[in-house]
Amino acid sequence: MAKTVQFEIRRQASPEEPARWERFELEQRPGMNVISALMEIAANPVTAEGKPTTPVTYDCSCMEEICGSCAMRINGRARMACSALVVNLEQPIRLEPLSKFPLVRDLAVDRAVLFANLKAVKAWVPIDGTYDLGPGPKQFPQQQEKNYPLSNCISCTCCMEVCPQFNEATGFVGAATIAQVKLFNNNPTGKVLEEERLRALAGDGGIQECGFAQNCVKACPKQLPLTEAISDVSRAVVVQKVKDFLRH
Repeated sequence: MAKTVQFEIRRQASPEEPARWERFELEQRPGMNVISALMEIAANPVTAEGKPTTPVTYDCSCMEEICGSCAMRINGRARMACSALVVNLEQPIRLEPLSKFPLVRDLAVDRAVLFANLKAVKAWVPIDGTYDLGPGPKQFPQQQEKNYPLSNCISCTCCMEVCPQFNEATGFVGAATIAQVKLFNNNPTGKVLEEERLRALAGDGGIQECGFAQNCVKACPKQLPLTEAISDVSRAVVVQKVKDFLRH
């Protein structure tokens, strides 16, 4: 007899409507992950009780833990659904949307706040115009190796979901944004905006809101050195504030 897998999924048609739970039962297949299970439910949206329902709404794209879009709470833990293998999960597998972001529908949420935060700290390498600027500044391999882990951020927002300081009261930008500040301040070309980035983190919702709970490190699917980045950027923000004070 084929093994089956049980799912309990939190459903909500819109932010205004009440949430409900639906149960699904699927045949367990080799290599099955949470996203492939949701795809199977979408192909045949019938609950475990045999009641027809609507396909579950969720976000996904790459299926390789690269795009970051399929983050959700799986058995109460914020993680990527594409790399969550069914065989490794306790049943029934409970799927819920991330709780710190506005709900769109079912398991899909609006994570625009992350991109607003990245915009606020100018998390990019400035290039003026489309003309050829020639080769960029050379970087030693040691510096490239130091920066590379920070470039692996996939904008999944798991670090923000588990952060006790990330909420409406604090407006904290979160670990992902701070890590990108370090990355672009370490870049020879991006360094031109270093002071502006540090001043942005010195204001409301900035680096001072971090309680150093370190939940972000445990939740990060790409194992970014987030606490190290927070410590380094915190020090740089203090130095920048002193410099600005002395200038005035």
